[in-house]
Order: sequence, then structure tokens, then C-alpha cells
Amino acid sequence: MVDATKRALITGITGQDGSYLTELLLEKGYEVHGIIRRASTFNTHRIEHLYRDPHDPEARLFLHYGDLTDASRLVTLLDKVAPHEVYHLAAQSHVRVSFDEPEYTGNTTGIGTTRLLEAIRMTRLETRFYQASSSEMFGATPPPQNEDTPFYPRSPYGAAKVYGYWITRNYREAHGMFAVNGILFNHESPRRGETFVTRKIARSAARIKLGIDKEVYLGNLDAVRDWGYAPEYVEGMWRMLQADEPTDYVLATGTAYTVRDFVEFCFEHVGLDWQDHVRFDEEYLRPTEVDSLIGDPSKAGELLRWKAETLPPQLAQIMVDAELESHLVQH
Repeated sequence: MVDATKRALITGITGQDGSYLTELLLEKGYEVHGIIRRASTFNTHRIEHLYRDPHDPEARLFLHYGDLTDASRLVTLLDKVAPHEVYHLAAQSHVRVSFDEPEYTGNTTGIGTTRLLEAIRMTRLETRFYQASSSEMFGATPPPQNEDTPFYPRSPYGAAKVYGYWITRNYREAHGMFAVNGILFNHESPRRGETFVTRKIARSAARIKLGIDKEVYLGNLDAVRDWGYAPEYVEGMWRMLQADEPTDYVLATGTAYTVRDFVEFCFEHVGLDWQDHVRFDEEYLRPTEVDSLIGDPSKAGELLRWKAETLPPQLAQIMVDAELESHLVQH
């Protein structure tokens, strides 16, 4: 009897994108395997609502301990799971932190991608591989940025992602792998980590409205970004691996808003004047700033029929409403 169920392996399954991608794949009937790091505290809250005891005959989500710095473990896991699709989302993904931990960022975000690709090659798996590339690779190159725009990273994170991008292309061209780079511009949601600027702003607007906090400290308000909604972007990831041929895609909204705009959207939604509550702290500035990232998603629109539907004004409302609901439930 042939196993008709598609199996996917996700690194970074406990992150924002990992949790939304898991939901999507389970809805599509996949069996989903995720790699999580061993820690003394549980960090699986984003996928708890999807998890069933592995002894349950209905269970289709399975978690395995592993780490991108442990090549032999990756080989063992790939051999055991034998996935049809691998989604590589794990990374040290905080840009500001990458300046403080450049070597660790390079080892996980950059070399970790090589370890995973090499594990696929060594196990001779016929699998399709998705690499989570980033708009931070473009850095100082002027917008709009598309698949042919030269890279000019402005952080250790951006540089590590450039390495991951090229090693993915190399394995595609040298070993004939179905390996694609998804160059995703900023995509946010209520599941974004609390240290990321959009979540920090949305959370602060809600807490100030509820009287819990009085102010929030931010860095560069003039940075221009292309912000989309994460659940729509994981659909794009999946579509890339369903295509007939492997190639690289930009996913973006094609719109430009400043951090200040996002602050205004969040505070206006709760009826507050942001200027009464937002303070500047140079601690949040990067040593080298990325001024403007605006993506051109034409290729994804044409080949994948993918289009971002949710723009920052609506995104801000979604995120603030989730924060208000969360805090009201807690209190």
C-alpha cells in the first residue's frame, strides 16, 4: 500500500510563520513534523492548539528535538521522517540582535542552511526545499526590490541570509534539487515576537489604552517598510513548492509605510494621540540602518497567482485588537 499522505518537515515551527504554515498544511491533509530546540521552558505556545498526543491515532503533528548547529541530528531526522517537503524557517531572526551576536547568527542562519541542504543530499531524499530568504538581503539597495535586485545587506543577519540564499541556489544548480528561495518582505501578525517593532507598537497601544502602561520607547520612526500579513505569506511559501520548476520569488505588498505610520494606525485605532506616549531611545537604532524596503511581487503574482490582500492600516487594527482581547482575558 502506498502512503498517500504528504509529509512536511518544518524548522522554526514554533515561530510566527511556522505556526501559520502548520495550520495551513494540516488543513491540506499533510502530516507535519517540526524541529524544536531543547529548552528548560516550553516555547511551543504558538502551536499548542494544533498539538495532539502522538499516541492519538488522529495525530498528524509530530515534534522532534534538533538544532541547526547539529548536522548529524539533521541527517538522522531527515532519514526518519522522509519528508516530501522541507520548509526551512528557523534562524536567529532578530536584525538588531544580530549585531550583538554576529557569529551565532552566521552559524545558525547561514551555515545552518548548508547543514540542512547537505543532510538532504546525503540521505538522497527526493524532497522539495524552501529557504526563508529575507528582504534584509537588499539592505541599502534602493527600492523597489525584485528577484533581480542586487543584494547589499546592512546587518550580520542580512549577510547570513545572503549566504543562505546563494547556498540554496548552488544546491539547486549543482545537485539538481528542487530548492527555492522565498524572499519575503516584512510580514506580521498577533503571533509576532514581542521584541519586533510592529508587535511592540501594537502591544503598547493596547496596554496604554487599558491603563497598564503610560509610554513606549522606539528607535528610528523614519524607516520605510513593506508590511504584509503572515498567514497570507505562508500560503505563498506552499505555492512555491507546488510549482513545476524551482525558482526564487519575492513576496510583498508593494506598498510603503514608515514606522511612524504604523504607530499612528495603532494609536488611532484605540483613540489615542501617539505623540503623547511614544519616546525615542537610541539604544534601538542599528549601527547601520536600512532606510527603505519595498518589494515588487509581480513574478509571484504571475507564476503563483499570489497577492497580498491585507495592508498595514488593516494589519495594525488586527494586531491591536488581538492585544486588547489578550489583555482583557488575562485581567
